[in-house]
Amino acid sequence: MARWTSDCSLIPILPTKTLSKVLLSISFPYTTIHTITSSSSFGYRKLVIINSSSKSSSPILEDSYDSLQIIQGSNFSISNGYIRVLCKDPRTRALAFDYYQKAKLQQNFQPEQSTVNLLISGLIKSEQWNSIATLSKDFEAFNVCPGRSTCTRLIHFCVRARKFRLVDSLLKVLETKRGVDVLAFGAAMRGYNKLHMYRSTVSAFDRMRAANIPPSFSCYFSTMYAFQKLGDLDKVLSLFLEFEPKISKSSAFSAEIYFVLCDSLGRSGRAFKALRYFKEMIGKGISPRPSIYASLICSFAGAKEAEIAEDIFQEAKDMRMVRDPAVFLKLVLMYVELGLMEKTIGVVESMKDIKVKASDCVLCAIINGYVSKEGPRASLRAYERLKSLNCEFGQVTYASIINVYCRLGLSQKAEAVFSEMLAKGFDRCVVAYSNMISMYGKLGKARDATRLLAKMKEKRCEPNVWVYNSLIDMHGRLANIKQVEKLWKEMKRREIAPDKISYSSLISAYNKVKDLEECLKFYNEFKLNGGRIDRILAGIMVGVFSKSNRVDELVEMLKDLKTEGLRLDARLYKSSLNALRDAGLQSRVKWLEENFRVEVEKDKT
Repeated sequence: MARWTSDCSLIPILPTKTLSKVLLSISFPYTTIHTITSSSSFGYRKLVIINSSSKSSSPILEDSYDSLQIIQGSNFSISNGYIRVLCKDPRTRALAFDYYQKAKLQQNFQPEQSTVNLLISGLIKSEQWNSIATLSKDFEAFNVCPGRSTCTRLIHFCVRARKFRLVDSLLKVLETKRGVDVLAFGAAMRGYNKLHMYRSTVSAFDRMRAANIPPSFSCYFSTMYAFQKLGDLDKVLSLFLEFEPKISKSSAFSAEIYFVLCDSLGRSGRAFKALRYFKEMIGKGISPRPSIYASLICSFAGAKEAEIAEDIFQEAKDMRMVRDPAVFLKLVLMYVELGLMEKTIGVVESMKDIKVKASDCVLCAIINGYVSKEGPRASLRAYERLKSLNCEFGQVTYASIINVYCRLGLSQKAEAVFSEMLAKGFDRCVVAYSNMISMYGKLGKARDATRLLAKMKEKRCEPNVWVYNSLIDMHGRLANIKQVEKLWKEMKRREIAPDKISYSSLISAYNKVKDLEECLKFYNEFKLNGGRIDRILAGIMVGVFSKSNRVDELVEMLKDLKTEGLRLDARLYKSSLNALRDAGLQSRVKWLEENFRVEVEKDKT
């Protein structure tokens, strides 16, 4: 009996059922598979293949390893079925592409679409991108193409893996394959948008047109979305007008397309045009989405068209399509700008009706709106009304209320709200700490301010420049210069850059203890760092220059004020005038009178 012994290959050990499928897909001319047996003592499988033309039943092959040797001779043929079986079994999937490569060397081998689909799925799972590139060349060579869903998955995963050169080469091949060309480009554009590669989306769309591939609604939507993100809102409109006649109730992506259009028009200040297209969409029987209502409401609220915004809001509310928190904030901001403060509370009541929680941004906008439009006391009344609606305040709203109480000098109320804020877990709000420390500073409660600073550090809430400014100002007014110096050094150590208020408070503190040299030192440091003097600092330095007989420097400072266009108030003008007269500099007195008297009179008026 003749035996085949040339060109052996290995595959891992398989279950009997799977092995049978593999063997049945292999062509062994004049040979019949008679038995497949297993050896329980050694854990390997013995394959017995009997030549049907021979009377002998001697086995062709016996496997002595934990694998199965399949003997391939000159008559052995790898079929599509054999490759598919390898693809389907996880233990042999890694060998499938190698056998596919060998199969291509056979005469008359033609890969089938189902084989290509399975190969692609396996290569995607194992992320063998080079093998995918090799396989893609066979799409043209063998005139075979993956199925629609496989093609979409292939492009999607390549883009997600950021294999952009591979995507480019795949599109080059697939753009000639009708049936999958549109799907391939659509998948690429969706993938690019997810990665915020909007210019790549636009390039893919242009490439489709150049290849005379009619874009699908999905492609139009992706490109419109890309143009919107790029800020080219006119392109969004022109692209929409290009395929508008094709849009109908049954069109895919129709609602999304109208959303991008209306949102783009609203952002570009064309809210009324957006509303017109919205009505056109309704006329076509296309069901609106919550997102398009939100866009229209925000557009008209931003344009301060209160009545139209309210009408659209009511319509959306009736249809239960108000979900975006940005809508409520936009309405509140519109009412604040228009001075319709009572309606801001109405927005919160509407949120309660539809069981939407009022965000901290909305509540804070209402409180600050009342402060700016009707004063701090009115904001406290609004705060009490919001409390009656069972609103849950966040740290931003708490900080705003604390600031109002501090401004009104209601220290006990401020402390109560601050304690409530801490009890709710908002113990790292720098603004709230800053307001409280500033209030203690103005009241001269140094111990309370110092205690709060220590608590702030304990909570790992880093003090900012406002906190240090308040503390330096407080200790400066108390003439506690050692504490001022300690705070200043701590600021430097923490690398907190001092601002104009920091230097003004520091110089004022040294001026209070009559340390004029230190005043001059820090004033020069402030100027050296590019600081621009204001009336407060100028008022302090007029006294410093006068007391230290530095009249020339006083004049230079006044010249700087003139150059920067800063007017002197009556007090500062009088102080400067007295300093120059006391120094006997009549020419400088005349210069001051000629340059600043008119401006002082204007300020008085």
